[in-house]
Amino acid sequence: MGILEKIYTAERANERAVSDTPVFMRQLFAYVQASKEVSGVVLEIGCGEGYGIKWLSPKAQRYVAIDKHIPLNQENFGKVEFLQREVPLLRDMADDQFDVVICFQLIEHIRDDRTLLSEIRRVLAPGGKLLLTTPNRSQSLSRNPYHMREYDTPEFRSLILDYFDASKVYFGGVYGDERVMEYHEKNRRSVEKFRRFDLFGLERRLPASLLQIPYDLLNRLNRIGLKKANGELVTQITTENYFLREMDGHQLDFYCRAAK
Repeated sequence: MGILEKIYTAERANERAVSDTPVFMRQLFAYVQASKEVSGVVLEIGCGEGYGIKWLSPKAQRYVAIDKHIPLNQENFGKVEFLQREVPLLRDMADDQFDVVICFQLIEHIRDDRTLLSEIRRVLAPGGKLLLTTPNRSQSLSRNPYHMREYDTPEFRSLILDYFDASKVYFGGVYGDERVMEYHEKNRRSVEKFRRFDLFGLERRLPASLLQIPYDLLNRLNRIGLKKANGELVTQITTENYFLREMDGHQLDFYCRAAK
């Protein structure tokens, strides 16, 4: 077990931590899917370490990536333009500028989610499309103190339709096959074991800022424990074990395509 796997925050899946494989592949799947429909001038909001960029930037005429913390190894990403920004406001970005906006696993972190969607619509060119993913609250196993909120299916649909016409929106979901769902169930049972020690309901009661460190620690220990007990199951999950179809409430993540 490497030091990175011991200390890396559980909030962003780490491709170098083997115990993160199911979560990382679930997030990477969205980029693999998006690579089939990206072209022109592309904006990615919340690029993180940039692990998905290699799937998308070769398809783009121009690729702009923004994040609160941009990658240190920018020279490894070729023609990608990195901008250090905080959202929801897309400052210094012109109206009708981008053919595609990528917003994966970000909106749940933003306090003013409506301003973010309004800004995305503003910078999209006519006919341009937003590709957005976010967790389905009904499938979350514990409170995530890094998230301002999570959405259930009716809430998510209502939010998106406040900014995009229903005839131009595809409401998809990211689903897992039997292997993924076996891991998901083992993860759920393991989380419940940890919960038995929370006699005072601190998971629900603590302010998010105070919950982050124990969340990182316990989540990391949980993932490492799952890997030790189910090594083959954990390590053999790839993007091929996930698939996209219309959302039905049981999706792991929402995958939305919305055209301006």
